[in-house]
Parts: sequence; C-alpha cells; structure tokens
Amino acid sequence: MSLGLLWLICASAAPAAPAALRDGDLIFQTSTSSQSQAIQVATGSRWSHVGVVVYRQGKPYVLEAEGTVRYTELDRWVARGRGGHYTVRRLRDVRPLQSTVAEAGLQREARAMLGKPYDAAFAWSDQRMYCSELVWKLYKRAYGIELAPLARLRDFRLDNPIVRSKLQERYHGKPPLDEPVIAPSALFDSPQLVTAIEE
Repeated sequence: MSLGLLWLICASAAPAAPAALRDGDLIFQTSTSSQSQAIQVATGSRWSHVGVVVYRQGKPYVLEAEGTVRYTELDRWVARGRGGHYTVRRLRDVRPLQSTVAEAGLQREARAMLGKPYDAAFAWSDQRMYCSELVWKLYKRAYGIELAPLARLRDFRLDNPIVRSKLQERYHGKPPLDEPVIAPSALFDSPQLVTAIEE
C-alpha cells in the first residue's frame, strides 16, 4: 500500500473537526435526560438542552448546567444528545462578542457560575442554575444582551400528562406558576440569532 493511499484512509477515518465554532456560540441538543420529553412537550420544541461554546487552550468546550455548572468537552457533550445531533446558533452581529472586554467578561461570568448545582425547580435565582437560565444570564452579564424575553411557568403547556407528572414530582402539586423562566426554545427562536451549524 502506498503512503499516499494510507494517508487518505487514515484521514477519512479521523473524526471531523467542528466547523467554524466560536466563543459565545449557543449549542442546542435534544437531551436524553428523564425530563427532556416534558420540556419538549411543555415548550412545543425539539430542543431540551443548551450550552455556550467556550474555547479553553484552543479546544472547544460547552459551558452547561448539567448536574452542576461545568465545562464539558464538545465531543462528549455532542455524544450525550439524542442521535448525536446538534444545532449551533450565533448572534447576527457578532461584534459585541469580539472585543477584549467581551472576552474577559465571558471568562469572568463563567468562573462565577462554575460549580453551582443544577436547578431542577427552575427558580430564577443564582443559587442554582438550569441550562437556559445559565445561557441567558451569561449573555446578559458578560455582553449586556437579553437574548429573549422571560416567560412565566404558567405560559407553557402544563396540561399534558407527561408535564403534569413532572410538575407533581418537582413541586408536589404546588408549581410556582408566576416564576420567571427562560426555555431553550425561547433562546433558539431568538431573532437576534442565526443558525451557523446543523449536525
């Protein structure tokens, strides 16, 4: 076998590098967690998990709230989603993210949130964080950008049996219907964003 042919075989077998990811990109997937279906039904969306792409030492990670707020290597994050599929959404105007001040703000706010426990009750506080809350607050505090309006828990489709069961499990029949909340779907649908990558 020629060296040229061997190189072609090895190159084709190697995993493809993610195309053109940038710091601050929002990355969405359909989670395989126990609450994913309830989130999808309640919000009318396929998306049930979201994180922010952050490069560390030249390698892409996803800053996410899953268990705790943490950095997860991109390939591990992608592999956790249903079918390995994901979509990356990006600001139409990325200039606010490209200054040295903005980069420092992203790193600062990420450090402040690292280690916070996951918020299964979806409360709008900083003691715990759920995935879309983390993303919304990170953008607001690092860049001064509100990606989407906040909703209230009562605004979602709560009458479905799957959703009702999860509400009973989390709130024991007393859900905080007026609690401010932001869903992955609201971030995905933000008119400030465009789709950069679909895999």
